[in-house]
Amino acid sequence: MKKYRLSNGTTIIFKKNSSKSVAVEVLFKVGSNFENRNMAGISHFLEHMLFEGTKNRKDSREIANEIEKYGGEFNAYTTGDRTAFFIKIISKRFETALDILSDMVANPVFDKRIIEKEKRVVLKEINMVTDDSRMHQWVLFQKNLFEKHPAKNPTYGSIETIKGFDRKHVANYYFSHYIPNNMIISIVGNVKNAKQKVEEYFGTLKPKKLLRRPAVNEPVQTKVKKFVEKKATLNSYMVLGYKSVPRLHKDSYVFDVITAILGRGQSGWMFDEIRNKRGLAYQVGVNNEHESDYGMFAVYTGLDRNNIEKAREIILQQLMRLEKISKSDLEEAKTYIEGNHTLQMEDNFHYADYLAVWETIKDSSLAESYLKNIRKVTVNDVKRAAKKYLNDKYTLVVIEQK
Repeated sequence: MKKYRLSNGTTIIFKKNSSKSVAVEVLFKVGSNFENRNMAGISHFLEHMLFEGTKNRKDSREIANEIEKYGGEFNAYTTGDRTAFFIKIISKRFETALDILSDMVANPVFDKRIIEKEKRVVLKEINMVTDDSRMHQWVLFQKNLFEKHPAKNPTYGSIETIKGFDRKHVANYYFSHYIPNNMIISIVGNVKNAKQKVEEYFGTLKPKKLLRRPAVNEPVQTKVKKFVEKKATLNSYMVLGYKSVPRLHKDSYVFDVITAILGRGQSGWMFDEIRNKRGLAYQVGVNNEHESDYGMFAVYTGLDRNNIEKAREIILQQLMRLEKISKSDLEEAKTYIEGNHTLQMEDNFHYADYLAVWETIKDSSLAESYLKNIRKVTVNDVKRAAKKYLNDKYTLVVIEQK
């Protein structure tokens, strides 16, 4: 892996391999956690808008066709801490990807008519999330889990704020936050002269003053928090979880191991106890996230309302069981992580995104020591972390069928 920095502040990460494709990701270190109340949802809205036409490409179809006519793929995503755009294409079309992405970044039009159209699209997306309990449960969970941290707010914003956006809002926010000195370009694939090519397409962008997000002192949870939403659904949905640690905390690797013990496929403890042995639910899983200044860990399940209390008890029992794990439990978790990680990194896009995310947290070189840090986790680390973090002060969110 090589890392470069252009004179305008753009960070370039390049990992060469022998594949026949290349993934190019342009990631900005800004997301919904940077927004004030009036601008809630603007980062996600901009994710939509950048595909909607430039000074050189009139609309979204023209952009899509230029990628898809070569069999390429494109997409984007927004989180609390970043907004990313990527193209995956055959290696000989590397410059096509750079040309399109640089045009999207440097020359967005933000046409008033398209803004109004896209507002309707995003409002439909919000309604879709609200309708889909498997997605909506996470909105409710984060809202109840965090008290001060902006991670409590949904990435999509709110219906009220989206309706209020106009061209001035969109353009001002974009050109003050989506700047080259806040941008990472991550490339994984079989291409030559990556740095020179990126400089050719992105080097003329002008840096601006970087706007920092203020630090947040999120309080420790001191009691059980429970929230129930009644809904006309055929199933109920439950999330039980905790605030955890940021990615640079050494215990983040312990949480990764705990997640592998509890939540890997159909052999993880939670799935085995709740579905395999008792048939209480169809969907059972574990979600574990670590960002630059916060983390969260949760067990989720879809089940009948009559089984909610029983499932809650089993989840807490399995968390307590972590304080008695064996050496073989630990080793199986580590081999799962190593195998899963290796398989994911065979996909150039996953690898490019993985390196870029580590760069947003601190440094992409830390990605190379990830498995080494997993191997360092001991039985005592798991027991200690389980006792310290996964205690009786949890947050429980339920979408209960009427």
